[in-house]
Amino acid sequence: MSEGIYAGDIGPKAAWDAMAGNDKVALLDVRTSAEWAYVGLPDLSTLARQPLLVPWLMFPSMQINTDFVTQVSETGVDPEQDLLILCRSGVRSKAAAIALTAAGFSTCYNISYGFEGDKGPAGHRGTINGWKVDGLAWVQG
Repeated sequence: MSEGIYAGDIGPKAAWDAMAGNDKVALLDVRTSAEWAYVGLPDLSTLARQPLLVPWLMFPSMQINTDFVTQVSETGVDPEQDLLILCRSGVRSKAAAIALTAAGFSTCYNISYGFEGDKGPAGHRGTINGWKVDGLAWVQG
């Protein structure tokens, strides 16, 4: 299977800076509804915007969302604008970036390490890297 093409990876702080510097840059969170509700969401209120929420995998089956590209299009995001894509750890968001690029979205970035980051020595996320560890704004349901 081909690795796939997308704009590349960007760290959480660089993603925040990109949004702060350009109101046309959008954040797409592709985690599940359960993650949004119980783990939290990026808080973009100081940037006067909200994250776009479209799951890459459907909870609880965790099967790929076959309507993903259509649902992203329905958010009103312009396929020509920069799209920063976030998941828990950077795996689903990379797959989503590849799929959206293949569907005609021109500049899709994967946010490395995602919202919670890699697992630490004790097997827990949220201790090494990611949106939360970088001290970026977030809210919890």
